[in-house]
Amino acid sequence: MLLNLLPRILMIRTWIDRTLAAHAKEARPVAAFIETCGFGRLPGYFEAAFLDRVRCVAVERVPVPPLAAMGLRLFAGFESERWGGITYGDTYFVDRRYDLSESLHFHELIHAVQWDCLGFDRFLLAYARGLLRYGYVRSPLEAMAYSHQRRFETDPVPYPAEALVREELNARFVHLEP
Repeated sequence: MLLNLLPRILMIRTWIDRTLAAHAKEARPVAAFIETCGFGRLPGYFEAAFLDRVRCVAVERVPVPPLAAMGLRLFAGFESERWGGITYGDTYFVDRRYDLSESLHFHELIHAVQWDCLGFDRFLLAYARGLLRYGYVRSPLEAMAYSHQRRFETDPVPYPAEALVREELNARFVHLEP
């Protein structure tokens, strides 16, 4: 199935680029979102420059690529879900129903670090491989994001989440080829 994904990466990239362009005017730096929403904890976990660079868009429905129409029918279930958030590169989308959830923003920021560290092709391949092998919750990139999110929710002491995720990714995915 991953071999089927390789020729479709360009299609997915084009869809993501169009989606990001369509929402560019709505995308706000996370640092501004933090200030507006009073998310006082996030700066303790991520570098200020990262929070200035990453963008957030609150939407009625989180945009998901039409994977089945792209010939990736095994991922059709993923596209039919109504997600609370999703990240594409340095921009993440949150469903307006949950846009005041600091924990959801934290989770999506973990994914933004993953995209930044792995790059477009490697992120997509690692994410797809994880979904196929382990399912959504146990896929390695989601498991990492949920693990950090649980720590964020249960331990009030800030830690360098961004740096730790980069270390984990370098250790785990250093040999992953696109």
